[in-house]
Amino acid sequence: MNINVPRGTEDLLPEDTQKWHVIEERLKQLAELYNYQEIRTPIFERTELFQRGVGDTTDIVQKEMYTFSDRGDRSLTLRPEGTASVARAYVQHKLHGSEHQPNKLYYLGPMFRYERPQQGRTRQFTQFGIEAIGSDDPAVDAEVLAFAMECYQTLGLKSLKLVINSLGDKESREAHRQALIDHFKPHEEELCTDCQNRLEQNPLRLLDCKVDQDHPTMQNAPSILDYLNDYSLNYFEEVKKHLDQMNIPFVVDETLVRGLDYYTHTAFEIMSEAEGFGSITTLSGGGRYNGLIQDLGGPEKSGIGFALSIERLLMALDAEGVTLDTQQGIDCYVITMGEEAKYTASKLVYELRKAGIKTDQDYLDKKMKAQFKAADRYKANYAVIIGEEEVQSGVVNIKSLDDGNQKSVSLSDIVQEIKSTI
Repeated sequence: MNINVPRGTEDLLPEDTQKWHVIEERLKQLAELYNYQEIRTPIFERTELFQRGVGDTTDIVQKEMYTFSDRGDRSLTLRPEGTASVARAYVQHKLHGSEHQPNKLYYLGPMFRYERPQQGRTRQFTQFGIEAIGSDDPAVDAEVLAFAMECYQTLGLKSLKLVINSLGDKESREAHRQALIDHFKPHEEELCTDCQNRLEQNPLRLLDCKVDQDHPTMQNAPSILDYLNDYSLNYFEEVKKHLDQMNIPFVVDETLVRGLDYYTHTAFEIMSEAEGFGSITTLSGGGRYNGLIQDLGGPEKSGIGFALSIERLLMALDAEGVTLDTQQGIDCYVITMGEEAKYTASKLVYELRKAGIKTDQDYLDKKMKAQFKAADRYKANYAVIIGEEEVQSGVVNIKSLDDGNQKSVSLSDIVQEIKSTI
């Protein structure tokens, strides 16, 4: 019986993980450049966190969470997104009292959602995200948007579109909420079951429905921008001014609502416009959340963040034909002939590695020619050849696999010799 990976998951083989290493390292470097520090939270949390933090009416909570009871009959959930966990950690560890304000945090790790697997959308996926908590300054919003765009640009992507909207403050959202109910109520029976259930609970979610997106009522639904109060309108204008100052192009889409309940004010998505990318063009998204920290028992602190999928980022790189520099190789490959040479090689390989020199050797008793081929496959810079004669004399040959030059070196000097050339 063959046992394969569960549906919606995948194995990353060495040739894949090399690309991941490049991406992860670039993103971490960017986070440091923007002065964001890493936070790591558990892969599973109490289910209540996501019910309260993400929202009971969202597809994530209603349909997509991996929830289970542990042996103490506690309801736990594999995290479907990162913001709620970071917010929980912020409250639990009283980060609002930190001397570094706002708290600027980044995370990288697996998330889990039960949805129909398709290209770029799996049930276990990896997100990189940032959260800036503790500031109401529109400049922070602009910084987060700039960071998000640079995540893609630093890896070589060009066919990008930044789409933004404002969801307003609580007062603006309430006014818009009632306008949406009044607009959709006469057509309730024409809408899908999900939209009917959401109409009274969270009518804003109707605008994000994939089933009814072509329904006539969606085309002329009330715009949130028409219901923004002076504070919300001014806030949105300030965010746009900061983006203009940074020369970051953007498009305002008044139907953009995002899929989570905690968003207020700024909401945004980054899309790929690369030909052949696919029908789902969204690469990442995020926005401001001004009530989430309080909802989780914390002080009145606002935040803004975004998350991107590494899987979809890789799709975008493929669509634009961007090749990552994943050239991997080793410094030295030790070639042996005879039993005594193998003992000498074990000691030498150990010493080379202790000195920080990437080294490998043959473990399959291959002939010398096959060992040289192995050294080439590993892209080794140097080969050290040890035979019975070299063991007796204490002098071995080092061959540069780049130019073919060869020299004799004392066994005791090999480490220093190779270290001086790498």
